Amino acid sequence: MSTNLSLRVLGPADSALHPAYCDYVAQVFIQADFRRWCDWQQWGEDYRAFCLFDGERVLANASAWRMRLRVDGVETEGFQLGAVGCLPEFRGQGLARQAMQAALAHCGDAPVFLFCNETVLEFYPRFGFSPAPQHLFAADCVATPEGAPAPIVDLADAAVRDAFLRAAAAARPVSERFAARDYGRIATWYAANGYASPLRRLDEDTWVFAQAEDGALLIEDVFARGPVDVPAMIGRLIDAPIHSLRLGFTPERLWPRAVAVGVEDDAGLFVRNLAVLAQPHRFPLLART
Repeated sequence: MSTNLSLRVLGPADSALHPAYCDYVAQVFIQADFRRWCDWQQWGEDYRAFCLFDGERVLANASAWRMRLRVDGVETEGFQLGAVGCLPEFRGQGLARQAMQAALAHCGDAPVFLFCNETVLEFYPRFGFSPAPQHLFAADCVATPEGAPAPIVDLADAAVRDAFLRAAAAARPVSERFAARDYGRIATWYAANGYASPLRRLDEDTWVFAQAEDGALLIEDVFARGPVDVPAMIGRLIDAPIHSLRLGFTPERLWPRAVAVGVEDDAGLFVRNLAVLAQPHRFPLLART
């Protein structure tokens, strides 16, 4: 390995270096890709990648996304880390640690959290992080299709994408326990990679990622400017009868009758400078980096 390593902080203006970042992600995270998301011009001012370069190649990285968090009813600024790692052939040399230190210096004393896989659970406590459980929420819900079906829209369409981002920027947080505002550009990453449920547009200010399977409707996320009557909209989100509901977020606001039915075993949430909530909660699936 070259000893001529340099730390570069990539933002949206560094488009010439985005392909190197995308190559790094593809090599470290088998199921992650940033290429299409970058092609959609979704890299915004809140996202910074702290990359260790060897020439024009990214060897290690830790990215920080500035977020408007809602924690136990209080709005605060915090950061979510993601894409933390190192190319396989350079592991064990402290490169990921250097990238983490740079990202955390950027975050300062603000709340920081991240979601990780089970192979690195021992890495993050070295930086002051503690594990925090996430819960699964479900409810009985008998419903049949009713009303005009909410059309499915495609975020590959730039006009649709722009309209969605405007709505997401103005949307209320889905929960008061642990959620966020204005994370439409994170949701578009899931859509760009085919990991999100179909996106349905109920009206100009209400967009829902939802999909029914085997009689259960999963509502991954709701982006709405004003109050939402979820029971009234369910008939427009389904094409066949359902008997149950699953939620990708803490539903105390949008579906109070839902209950925690277990722990999300593979969530891997770690927090730093962030009080762990006593009540069951689930950070929105489409807000996770």
